[in-house]
Amino acid sequence: MAIGMALAAACGPAWGTYNPPPACNNPFTPQQEVTEGAKVAAQVYQEMPVLPENDPVSRYVAQLGAHLVSHAPGLKWPFTFRVVASPDINAFALPGGAIFVNLGTVQAAETEAQLAGVLAHESSHVVLRHATCNMKKQQATSIVAGLGSIASRILLGDGAAGQIGQAIIGGGSGLYGLRMSRDYEKQADLLGTDILYNSAYDPRGMPQFFEIIQAKYGSGGAQLLTDHPNPGNRTEYVDAEIATLPRRANAIATSAAFSRAHADALKERTFTAQQMKDGAWKNGSYASGPGQSGNGQYGQNGQYPSQQQSGGTDQSAQAGQTGSNGGQYGADGPVSLNRAQLGVGARMVNLSGQNFRINAPPNWRAIADRNGGAMIAPAGGSGTFGLVYGAVIGAAQADGVTDEDSLANATQQLAQQISQQNGGLRQTSQLRTLNVNGQIANAMELRGRSPLVENGTTLPEHEWLITMPSSDGDLHYIIFVAPERDFPRLQPTFTAMLNSFRPQ
Repeated sequence: MAIGMALAAACGPAWGTYNPPPACNNPFTPQQEVTEGAKVAAQVYQEMPVLPENDPVSRYVAQLGAHLVSHAPGLKWPFTFRVVASPDINAFALPGGAIFVNLGTVQAAETEAQLAGVLAHESSHVVLRHATCNMKKQQATSIVAGLGSIASRILLGDGAAGQIGQAIIGGGSGLYGLRMSRDYEKQADLLGTDILYNSAYDPRGMPQFFEIIQAKYGSGGAQLLTDHPNPGNRTEYVDAEIATLPRRANAIATSAAFSRAHADALKERTFTAQQMKDGAWKNGSYASGPGQSGNGQYGQNGQYPSQQQSGGTDQSAQAGQTGSNGGQYGADGPVSLNRAQLGVGARMVNLSGQNFRINAPPNWRAIADRNGGAMIAPAGGSGTFGLVYGAVIGAAQADGVTDEDSLANATQQLAQQISQQNGGLRQTSQLRTLNVNGQIANAMELRGRSPLVENGTTLPEHEWLITMPSSDGDLHYIIFVAPERDFPRLQPTFTAMLNSFRPQ
């Protein structure tokens, strides 16, 4: 189940030490970047074989990217992550957050941390607004015009220079505006290393992937493009950054989910640059337009639940803590949980976050987001696959919720936003008015797709959205989630949790 980052996003501990220099005096607003970047992304879908959203490799890359960007600093860009059926090692980021990674990159990576390093690097270009800063240097006035033709710029050809160009992380696109300077590449390397670390991955995955590039293209090959540093130099300064970070005892190197996606990627058909130019892929089942990438998965909003307890019956939501129980990472994929595993009927304990307190079964854990909310779930109920069982607590901006009518309007708007960010949820009930601890609240039932798949079929999912006004006129919300078939047995638990909820 997906939910937008603007609503709730997990945030790891800010251990990263790299402070990038101030951004340029950017002539484009963030909204312009999002709007115009989306137009360029639409061109990518028309001119390149982008794997469909429901492809297993696409789903995996989307979930991995969503987790990483939940730990990125700065503005909450509407990131999307999609896969291009090209054998070349390449990835590129468009203004506003659309990121494309080639199948060749997934195939070349040997561990999840290495692939995560590529995505963290590309995400850093978005965070640091490098593309539009480049356009300012070139005095470009239009993002679409400044990025040029996708087909003629990304597809560099089958020659040696083209192959090497496509091998360089973040630089292979050759797009006017996306071709990064040495300084910008270094900034993205260093910030990407910190994002990788704060997302609980082994940051050595970043320089390890540089070594893969060097092994494939030679120690001097990368210097053929003068606007990109040699991988050897990149390894040196990235290693220096890693040396400043506290060592993690259980840093993630790889997972069973990566192994499955890697095996699937090796089976996928790819197209050469010439075949793409000729449109040889257009008769296949490839995406013809932008779709939901899985960005904002509940799994991103806390897919690494905390295993740490504060003692007694009061367990605090620890932002960015990762558990030692491998099952919590969803390494083996989502599984159906029984009553005991869900904590049904068990005596509840108190979970506290920055801006709330709530009771939950004793085996449920919470991870805080940077806005004071949290995702809470039982052991095994969440992972890189997303959230199967649990709840997301957060706050959303509204235009002054002061009475029953304004609350209803704000709730409908929030539900529409959630639906759009999840590929289209279906409202299955009328809006109802509740009384939660003496406060007016709204309730709505939604239906979507669960990350849980059985016998090759994705199970339907039931979402119970609860909203209530905050003291400053915005919204508090809770979204309870479970597969449709399991929701009735969790309903008493969810109701008890709701009745215990105390915003602070």
